[in-house]
Amino acid sequence: MADNADTPAETPENEKTIETPPDRESESLPSEPPSLSGVADSPSKTNKSNKIDILLKATGNAPIMKTKKWAVDKDKKIGWIIDFIKKYLKLEPSESLFLYVNQAFAPAPDQIVRNIYDCYGSDGKLVLHYCKSQAWG
Repeated sequence: MADNADTPAETPENEKTIETPPDRESESLPSEPPSLSGVADSPSKTNKSNKIDILLKATGNAPIMKTKKWAVDKDKKIGWIIDFIKKYLKLEPSESLFLYVNQAFAPAPDQIVRNIYDCYGSDGKLVLHYCKSQAWG
């Protein structure tokens, strides 16, 4: 997992941000989700051209992730991101997690991140909302 987090842009008062050094761009999701013990892989350089910046926002009753911006491999599936979030938040395997694009619809778990980004990405990133119960669509 590469530590490349952007200094946060202006955010609403009710949204927490993490202050990061200006020389970092975004956190990169590891090739495998973190273990349930919470031990992270050592930082490494990533090829930015194969990554898409994803902004993960909590909705409803979902816990807030400390790191909101991640760089994800373009060829990963949405289902992999759901699994990553569930393990990152240490949710039980039986707990549901819903992922939404632009507060509008839930993409299929087998959808490729690149396809979603090409259609719905803006400002160089893809905004995904996650929650533990259905919120939209």
